[in-house]
Amino acid sequence: MRLSFVVPAYNEEAYLPACLESILDQTRDLPAGSCEIIVVNNASSDRTREVALRYPGVTVVDEPRKGLTFARQAGFAASTGALVAHVDADSRLTPQWVANVLSVFEADEAKANLTRGSRARRPLAALSGPLVYYDLTPRQRVLIHLFYLTAWATYALNRYVLRVGSMVQGGNFVTSREALESIGGFNTDISFYGEDTDIARRLNAVGEVRFTFALKMSSSARRLKSEGILTMAARYSINYLWTTFLHHPYTDTYIDIREQPEA
Repeated sequence: MRLSFVVPAYNEEAYLPACLESILDQTRDLPAGSCEIIVVNNASSDRTREVALRYPGVTVVDEPRKGLTFARQAGFAASTGALVAHVDADSRLTPQWVANVLSVFEADEAKANLTRGSRARRPLAALSGPLVYYDLTPRQRVLIHLFYLTAWATYALNRYVLRVGSMVQGGNFVTSREALESIGGFNTDISFYGEDTDIARRLNAVGEVRFTFALKMSSSARRLKSEGILTMAARYSINYLWTTFLHHPYTDTYIDIREQPEA
């Protein structure tokens, strides 16, 4: 099962090396040809492109239209894998992340073979999990965990009771190529907030969208620290609800946050 990593990168020369090294650490022992890494240089003005090209086997795609969904769509169009992993440039894979993803999708494929022809079965369209911020204090991490628990409860209500939408965490989700193609890829009318909710909502119409706390991704909290944890919790919450029920985000603009990474 070929796995494609798509890493959108706008002026990410500082964070990108740790991201790529974490992917390479978990994929270098996979069978030849079973993995590809695509960095989407999204209108960067720094050395993002040059940094990405330092790594053997990494493909760089230039997307001059600045915007997260433009970058995700360009990376998806360039990818070839049956599975497409969407990882942000300021994130790092947690231990066994790749093994966990492949195990879940391989189990779903085996189940499909056993139940072939069953109309009741919903194939796995996407798998996602939370972000764990490596540069927050323990108290701040507890607050984030509480936010995720609340978000999961809302997701469960929407999915199992109201039967509307689903949830993926932007920067930590894997999609089936077949499912993503069937919905036409990413909605490039959405610039930032709500893009993950939109893709989860539309993928939920063609298959199962699974969110699990077992698939964690390590990431920078630079946006949370810059704009405030409570502010961002409120902003993400209202955009999740707006995109789920009204099919477009509440917030159309966002701030570019760029800084040097912390160890």
